[in-house]
Amino acid sequence: MVVPAIIVLFLFLFVSFSYYAYQIVYTPNVDTKNQDTYVYIPTGAGYAQALDSVEATGVVIDKLSLRFMAKLMDYDELVKPGRYKIENGWGNRQLIGVLRLGEQSPVKITFNNIRLRKDLAAKLATSVEPGEAEIDSLLSDPAYLQELGFDSTNIVSMFIPNTYEVYWTTSAKALLDRMKTEYDKFWTAERKAKADKQGLSQQEVSVLASIVQAEQGRYADERPRIAGVYLNRLKRNMLLQADPTVVFSVGDFTIRRVLNVHLQHDSPFNTYRYKGLPPGPINVPDISSIDAVLNPESHNYLYFCAKEDFSGYHAFAATETEHLANARRFHRAMNERKIMR
Repeated sequence: MVVPAIIVLFLFLFVSFSYYAYQIVYTPNVDTKNQDTYVYIPTGAGYAQALDSVEATGVVIDKLSLRFMAKLMDYDELVKPGRYKIENGWGNRQLIGVLRLGEQSPVKITFNNIRLRKDLAAKLATSVEPGEAEIDSLLSDPAYLQELGFDSTNIVSMFIPNTYEVYWTTSAKALLDRMKTEYDKFWTAERKAKADKQGLSQQEVSVLASIVQAEQGRYADERPRIAGVYLNRLKRNMLLQADPTVVFSVGDFTIRRVLNVHLQHDSPFNTYRYKGLPPGPINVPDISSIDAVLNPESHNYLYFCAKEDFSGYHAFAATETEHLANARRFHRAMNERKIMR
């Protein structure tokens, strides 16, 4: 009677262990509640920190079984940094398998409405592991920027607004090198030829495009006409007298009405005081603005002023007399709305 009892006990333990092993390996152990869930494992993280990061997402049902499986799959020797998407219904084997193979989910990087280099660094830092300070330091490194063909004043023109996929663990240098590659791709032979036709370098196109974009941020269809005005003034060696460059030079982006005191601000970016283009862009111009400079409207306008109906469009003029009349109408409208600064 003793032997059969031992056999029965052995079979019971074997079945119980097999069932638990099956549970550990194959039973779903992730409940994301149908929410996109990502775990970030920093560069240099060890086994314990990696598993803590996974558990901190709050989607693991049985933490003990996850750790058992991680040990069984030698994850302690194969920890890889990265950003990983955790799918609902995964078992431990699937989850640890993705982590140990380093199968990262790429990050989509976009940047729009960027004015300053530090703003660009801050924006990029939200999508990759390197911090804002590290990225900004590289964006202002003279030796590195010289390799790229830029300087700290115009480096933002290297960034062409679009959507790019990178891995979260991408280093700051690899990220900027990637942006330089995208910049070179953007500047096709056709675009370069159009820049030459306007008498502008690629960087000068970006500088003028940034002014055009600052003047017309709402309606892209008007940008080629505005670009035409500034190109006409450049060809005549006239001051550009672009209000957005004054705002940029003053550094107060709350200004809605440029006053005489602002016009006196001494800065190479102030196109009321200095002829030609500023030394760098006043924002990161989008593709529409760049193409507006490369494909400007042909006309004889030398001036423009915001319309008094505040529609976002502008009144254009070929003569100063006509322009001053347009400006008076707009100033009256601003006074009526009590916009004094």
